[in-house]
Amino acid sequence: MVIVGGYNVSPREIDEVLYEHPKVREAVSVGVPHASRGEILKAYVVLKEGEQCGRAEIIKWCRERLANYKVPRIIEFRSELPKSIVGKMLRRVLRAEEEEKLRKRTDASAFGGVPDSKQPEA
Repeated sequence: MVIVGGYNVSPREIDEVLYEHPKVREAVSVGVPHASRGEILKAYVVLKEGEQCGRAEIIKWCRERLANYKVPRIIEFRSELPKSIVGKMLRRVLRAEEEEKLRKRTDASAFGGVPDSKQPEA
């Protein structure tokens, strides 16, 4: 369950809407930390071979089928999604990636925007 602006949102519901899109082969959504809303939804999308689709098209599709607070705010297109050996989507891997990105941004801002590899040693 993801809590978006005080509302409970099931990522599975968002995934089902994304799978209905005719150009989407695979999709999974996760909650990512957000400064003012607590969490926001991010969707990871793999398109069918030969298809082209942009962020705006996916957002429009979701807005037509979901309440506004359930619409993913971030869309990331990938060539594949992390899966377990039996083919189950690994949301926790994607969530960990997002947390690591946030940690790196926080660390970099603490050092005046200096990338990790160039931070002064303690």
